[in-house]
Amino acid sequence: MQKQLVDIFLRRLVMSPRDLKPSERIILPIDISNVNEAIKLVEKLSPYVGVFKIGFEAIYSTMADLFLENDIGASFLLNRVRFMARKITAQKTFLDVKLADIPNTVEKAVKAIARLKPRMFNIHTSAGAKVISAASANKGESLLFGVTVLTSIGEDECFSIFGDSPEVKVLEFAKMLVDGGADGIICAPKEGLILRKNYFFDKMIIATPNVRPLWSANKDDQNKERQMTPCEAIKAGIDMIVIGRPILNPPAQIGDSIEAAKAIAEEIENALGDIEDKEVFFMGPNGIRRNNT
Repeated sequence: MQKQLVDIFLRRLVMSPRDLKPSERIILPIDISNVNEAIKLVEKLSPYVGVFKIGFEAIYSTMADLFLENDIGASFLLNRVRFMARKITAQKTFLDVKLADIPNTVEKAVKAIARLKPRMFNIHTSAGAKVISAASANKGESLLFGVTVLTSIGEDECFSIFGDSPEVKVLEFAKMLVDGGADGIICAPKEGLILRKNYFFDKMIIATPNVRPLWSANKDDQNKERQMTPCEAIKAGIDMIVIGRPILNPPAQIGDSIEAAKAIAEEIENALGDIEDKEVFFMGPNGIRRNNT
């Protein structure tokens, strides 16, 4: 036991744990097709979340509008997009592009992304080890995350696609990400807990969608069996949570989006306090390692 404590202390010294405030652990998706509505959202919630995730809906809707508008309309739209980018800032941007192609194509795409210097972007780990290495080698100042098994996928479908359970495939994909030089792992909270028990992933940042507070009444397409509350996710050692619908469409008893974001941040803060009270060791990038696993 004493040797284990010494090992933990030494590993903590070389890892430089990152101290995130509760609100900074929240990644909010901007799943909006209208740029003006997206700007309002950013202006309203920027003080209450850590990162804005820009995904397919926002990217492709904007692209379609730019091509289909007349010259005047397209010019105005482009200016609004640039204005939104300045409002968000690169440091609070997560480009959720989920790149999955041959290594050469991904490499060239990542080089373009690196010019924008977003805080983070992602690839599909299932694209293979060479793709991970190509992305890692060209990511510049950005953090590279790998999507493992989508959080909408259940046990049976995972077997159908990947030939094994989510737990097994996430572990396998996560090892590929470590070996390929990635910075983070995207998985469901259930598998995030499994990864945090393994010293091999101490240096990896774990971000999880499929997080829902108990008060959330939203019906969605996420797999319930792989889900956790914000409190459970943080106590499991998750660094950051990707959470949108409970913030953007909260139940009446919570209030508006600001109150919802604040409630989630408070839940995260309470979870972190519980961890400290129970003398849980502070380890990897998120500063958390459970001492009872």
